[in-house]
Amino acid sequence: MRATMKKLKIKENMVNQLNLILTSTDQLKIEVAQMLYAAFCLLYSSVVGLLWEYLRYYQATLTLLYCQPTAGEISVAMKQVVPSRTSQCCSFFDMSSCAALGPAVLLAGCPTPQVCVEKCPEESWSYLTDTTDKSLLICKYHINPLVDPRSVSEMVRAEDCAPYYYESANLIGRCIPKLAEEAVDSILDIGGDPVANMDGDNITYEDMYGGIKWLSDTLNLQIVSQNIFQDFVESWWIILLALGIAMLISWLWILLMRCLAWIIVWLSLLALVGLLGFGCYYCFKTYSDLQDVPGSDLSYTEVGFTTNLNAYLALRDTWLWFGIIISVVLFILLLMLLFLRTRIRIAIELISEASKAVGYITSALFFPLIPFVLQIAVFGFWAVVATYMASSGKGHFKVYGATPNCCGDFTNGSFCEPDEFNNLYGSTGADCLFVGYGGDFYYDNLFWFQLYNLFMWFWAMFFVIALGQMVLAGAFASYYWAWKKPNDIPAFAVTESFYRTVVYHLGSLAFGSLLIALCRLVRVFLEYIDQKLKLSESTLAKFFMKCLKCCFWCLERFLKFLNKNAYIMVAIYGKNFCSSAKKAVFLLMRNIVRVFVLDKVTDFLLFIGKFMVVGALGVFSFFLFSGGLNAYIPDVISGFMPKLNYYFVPVIAVTGGSYVIASCFFNVYGMAVDTLFLCFLEDCERNDGSEEKPYFMSKNLGRIVGMKNKKKKKAK
Repeated sequence: MRATMKKLKIKENMVNQLNLILTSTDQLKIEVAQMLYAAFCLLYSSVVGLLWEYLRYYQATLTLLYCQPTAGEISVAMKQVVPSRTSQCCSFFDMSSCAALGPAVLLAGCPTPQVCVEKCPEESWSYLTDTTDKSLLICKYHINPLVDPRSVSEMVRAEDCAPYYYESANLIGRCIPKLAEEAVDSILDIGGDPVANMDGDNITYEDMYGGIKWLSDTLNLQIVSQNIFQDFVESWWIILLALGIAMLISWLWILLMRCLAWIIVWLSLLALVGLLGFGCYYCFKTYSDLQDVPGSDLSYTEVGFTTNLNAYLALRDTWLWFGIIISVVLFILLLMLLFLRTRIRIAIELISEASKAVGYITSALFFPLIPFVLQIAVFGFWAVVATYMASSGKGHFKVYGATPNCCGDFTNGSFCEPDEFNNLYGSTGADCLFVGYGGDFYYDNLFWFQLYNLFMWFWAMFFVIALGQMVLAGAFASYYWAWKKPNDIPAFAVTESFYRTVVYHLGSLAFGSLLIALCRLVRVFLEYIDQKLKLSESTLAKFFMKCLKCCFWCLERFLKFLNKNAYIMVAIYGKNFCSSAKKAVFLLMRNIVRVFVLDKVTDFLLFIGKFMVVGALGVFSFFLFSGGLNAYIPDVISGFMPKLNYYFVPVIAVTGGSYVIASCFFNVYGMAVDTLFLCFLEDCERNDGSEEKPYFMSKNLGRIVGMKNKKKKKAK
């Protein structure tokens, strides 16, 4: 009877420990309801308000470097330069205006009328040279110069016709003038007469060349972009195959860590000891060899400051200090290996155990795809909302270039309507230019709307990251607290953990991610203020700003560390965020040395794993696409190899994709190590190995720490 009661107590204890993951208190439910309701209200108000503004005011804002055709077509038979929306060549009225914008022409486009023509001009013409022959004009689509009663000069000054054009070549559908190599500051001429723009100002070679340069650079960038896209199209199947190989290598590496972890760690430590020992020998040997070399006994003050490092390497004191420093580092390393060997063994065993956990719960390796997709969706939503806010509202135009008393009541900076202003004062040289979108209230508070949107993006992104961490923590915690592995491991550990997280713990995730989002927002404010202070000469202000930025960077790192461990404790116990964070901090502080050793050993092994995956795929893809493996590839396979414009395009894609894949896989592995470590610490403190409170750790781990379950006594 007594034996039966003990078995029932043991079974009840195991069930209670396994059900800790499933528990949830009334306080947690209240927290969930409050946090979800607040987050929902904020998000809902943001979406509804922004969509309402968009439906009221949204207008397109982007102007690309393409022809902007208007209604109507004409035919100018003599020149055979026919404006047509179906033609392939784009002619610019005033190419020199492209130079005024400089690099901004890449986004804003060339600020001059553009029409599509059947072919580019084959000779040069200027309205100052020929003011009578209207058949030579290139005009807008709705202008027919042959029947227009205005003179050539009037049509040019009204910006209805081009003031000049040069013999041009077709470059990607654009008419680019052919210019001789003239003096940079010389005025261009056609037939001995100077070339002028619509305002009558003479155009120099520098003006024209600047416009052509920026336009050509833009078109060259377009060619490069097209070639890069073509390379992706040609080599996409090889890139996908390489990324699949990266996934396979990452998975195999994680599985092999259960038997290779101790080999990699101890061999690396022994290699480091050997390297430091050789460094000591080499430094003191060089110090001894320089004893009879003239000038090697000089002091640093006698040598003085010099950029020639060989002058310092020729001194005995330099090698003496090198030898002392390396000797101290070697001595500290040997002491650490002597006194921390047990903790290093614990870290290695936990890493091996994490490899087993990932092997049993393979679906955990592919779960990061869900947070990744959610992060893309959150980023896309933020970008769309930010774009809508930036482009919503009524267009605002202001006066620029106005002289005193030229434009009635309008002065520089006054709001204006472009059509009305240009009709009344267009001939004065003043312009009514676009400055932005917005109504009165909206325009005045656009900064705060964008700031609110930015904060919501931070919160949502960190919330998604927290969701992934807690789901993985719950899955790996169910592995550790399973009494018989793998029989007691849930068949759908990741799915069950995801369900528990969504149903019970969203409030904890929202609160933890809110803390990091607030810290990140403060960092953005500090960065903004720092940009403003760059023009300031106050050294004290810059010093305090650097200190604040450093402090909040450290605070964010600490909050991320705290949150991750708090999420693990939430997944184990099912309690709220604050209680779990407090328990995690005190648990880690009581085992601070173990935490340090495990963290460094894990970081080292993950670095080795990422380096192996990314390095192997990067080097292989380089030799494959650059032709270095052509001699070793059979002719049957080489026939399928794509012909590339830039071989580095697929190399970069494979290397970058391999790094992303390896990071996803090894981040899961790192989460498994952290979860099992906290479970191990909790197991050590909560249980004593008795029949009522048995240890759940593996036998190897128990052997290292000297803990094992007591044998069951046979019932009499």
